[in-house]
Amino acid sequence: MNKKESFLQNRIKSVGYAFKGALLLLRTEASIKIQFVIALLVTVAGFLFEISSTEWVIQILTIALVMSIEGLNTAIEEIANFIHPEHHKKIGLIKDISAGAVFFAAVFGVIIGCIIYFPKLV
Repeated sequence: MNKKESFLQNRIKSVGYAFKGALLLLRTEASIKIQFVIALLVTVAGFLFEISSTEWVIQILTIALVMSIEGLNTAIEEIANFIHPEHHKKIGLIKDISAGAVFFAAVFGVIIGCIIYFPKLV
């Protein structure tokens, strides 16, 4: 009989799987790579422009939101492709809706970036 793993051991494994997934996204998905570079650039900009603590929180949450939704979009696309590999109208609709969620997050992320940085540039 196998000894049941502890709660802590399960959490450590879960974090490992999550880290593996994040690295997989960064290695394989062009859109995540682009968003990661943008995240690095706005982080550098945050230090250069000495943004406030509140602006840092908003900026970090925005980065997390956009990249997380992009990851979910990728997962949805992978599931859709697995379920129905050939082109299908309904699968296309599902993928478009998922991409639309990323679009919303990205557009509002740009707006937030403008709110934070435009006054500092002018």
